[in-house]
Amino acid sequence: MLKYLLEKEFKQFFRSRFLPKFVIVFPFVALAIFPLAVNFSIKKISLSVVDNSHSPYSGRLIQKIASSGYFRITTVAADYRQAIESVELDKADIVLEIPPRFEPELVNDRKTGVMISANTVNGMKGGLGSAYLASIMTDFSAEVRSEWIQGAGGEVIAAARIIPTFRYNPHMGYTIYMIPALMVMMLAMVCGFLPALNIVGEKEKGTMEQMNVTPVSKFQFILSKLIPFWIIGFVVLSVCFFVAWLFYGLVPTGHFSTIYLFASVFVLAFSGFGLVISNYANTIQQAMFMMFFVIITFIFLSGLYTPVTSMPDWAQSVSRISPLKYMMQVMRLVYLKGSTFHELVPQFIALSGFAVFFNGWAVWSYRKRG
Repeated sequence: MLKYLLEKEFKQFFRSRFLPKFVIVFPFVALAIFPLAVNFSIKKISLSVVDNSHSPYSGRLIQKIASSGYFRITTVAADYRQAIESVELDKADIVLEIPPRFEPELVNDRKTGVMISANTVNGMKGGLGSAYLASIMTDFSAEVRSEWIQGAGGEVIAAARIIPTFRYNPHMGYTIYMIPALMVMMLAMVCGFLPALNIVGEKEKGTMEQMNVTPVSKFQFILSKLIPFWIIGFVVLSVCFFVAWLFYGLVPTGHFSTIYLFASVFVLAFSGFGLVISNYANTIQQAMFMMFFVIITFIFLSGLYTPVTSMPDWAQSVSRISPLKYMMQVMRLVYLKGSTFHELVPQFIALSGFAVFFNGWAVWSYRKRG
């Protein structure tokens, strides 16, 4: 009986002009574009400079800031008031004011100061921009100090030099961090929405009444709905792997087999959840609204944008109900760190629990009448 049910599901799928194209085109286009848009690295910050010193040292500092790659000097203001107006007109994000006695104080007193005023309507840009400027000022001070010591023929004072080494993502590329998580989103969108709309679509067409009078058991019926989307999940994931390699040159440090193993459990769990939604929804609109609400909640609790460890304690506790959280951890660890199955056993247990719970719920909640 299961064989004929599966044959029916695949025939329905391939008869649709939209679904086969959607399964291929949606992850391809989305993964090619989303990593470029979902990027929290701050660059090209608009800077307004007020140089009251007009000295060689102030010019050198401005040149160092401009060549850092983080700032664009959009305005050179005559005074602080004019610079603030450029911020109000959204022409600048940060104002750097260099005092008139910048060079004499630096040369004679060996210390000076500048004023940094940041527009913190965008708190992230203002905070990081100020931190970048402070770091550049520190480097500038160290360079000038080193030149004075060497120029005076003095003995170079021993100092600690910090050379950071970043593991797993050496260039701190935000795109590399986001792509594995976006793959999980593609799986959730395709393998969650399509099962949720499947049974509801049959309800609206009236074919569910015909199914209810057959001797098909509830378990066989739910299994026939799960297997096609389980296979579709592998197709979507393979498309995502291809796009990540084609557009970003990104391949996992670990094994593909580890990802496919965890993806098979995740897709089974999320497709089961989609079937639970379809059992309770009577129309496609109801199913879509319910899925949107749940998926958005899962996404915000998954650590896609904000690390789970940075959330409040109550949010960290609630995040345990999100299957996306565990799958994103797996994808990032395998892609960036090369983790093996033995290091990911807690995530496997969690995903397996979700798969048993959601699919058991789907079988229980399917009301066979006839």
